[in-house]
Amino acid sequence: MAQQFQSGPISSEFSQSFTIGLIGFGAIARELLVNFAHEGVAWVVYTRASSRVHDAAQNITFVHHLHELINSKPCVVIEAAGQTALTDYVPVIFEAGIPVIAASVGALADEKFLLTLTQAHRNTAASLIFPSGAVGGLDYLSAIAPLEDARIRYTSRKPPAAWKAELQERELVCETDPVVLFEGSPAEAARLYPQNLNAALALSLAIRPRALAVRVLADPKAKGNTHEIEAESAAGTAFMRFENVPSPFNPKTSAITALSLASTLRKFLHLDGMS
Repeated sequence: MAQQFQSGPISSEFSQSFTIGLIGFGAIARELLVNFAHEGVAWVVYTRASSRVHDAAQNITFVHHLHELINSKPCVVIEAAGQTALTDYVPVIFEAGIPVIAASVGALADEKFLLTLTQAHRNTAASLIFPSGAVGGLDYLSAIAPLEDARIRYTSRKPPAAWKAELQERELVCETDPVVLFEGSPAEAARLYPQNLNAALALSLAIRPRALAVRVLADPKAKGNTHEIEAESAAGTAFMRFENVPSPFNPKTSAITALSLASTLRKFLHLDGMS
């Protein structure tokens, strides 16, 4: 279930040729291009002027100014460059009436930005969609959230390699047993670990105003980026576990993230049957 400020994909039927904007050209963006194959797509990629681009396909145009991206009149823009990109660029893109599919849901942990985004959205018919990303089961969690006795906890388990810098900074050793790096709220988790805890914010949005307990572990036994969701309520109990393969470009990011963006994009463009 994708989180969105306004539902509804674009209604017009596309021919074989249309333009899609993309913010960023890192691991998620590159994997998205691999997983969204459509010969009629012209990509306009917005990157910093200092970015170095290698092996770019012929259907990709790189621009280094936001107005160039907007002036290309994309039918939708994909944000795949992190929370700062979302906060800096999406309100401006909204003003141009362009829909956005965003990977960095963690940016909504900033209450000030959330207010700015909400106000910007009121002035446009464009939608902002957040794919479910690395986790599933959001429909179930949203259904039980109104129950007074609902208790939901999210645990993130990743191999020590994904937390190398954090472990070294705290002088922690993680060789045999899991090490707890964080326990607290989704907003604080997203603020402290902007590249790692987008899933916690996605879950938090699905169950609001119900509180979500978040725990972050470096676990030497974790085979991949693992997300565990425990839920108890009058409706029953549930345990969901998603063990995602890390991106080959970035161990802190799951490969499923780009796949989720590609799936959401296909649905948005009414290309659900496209392989």
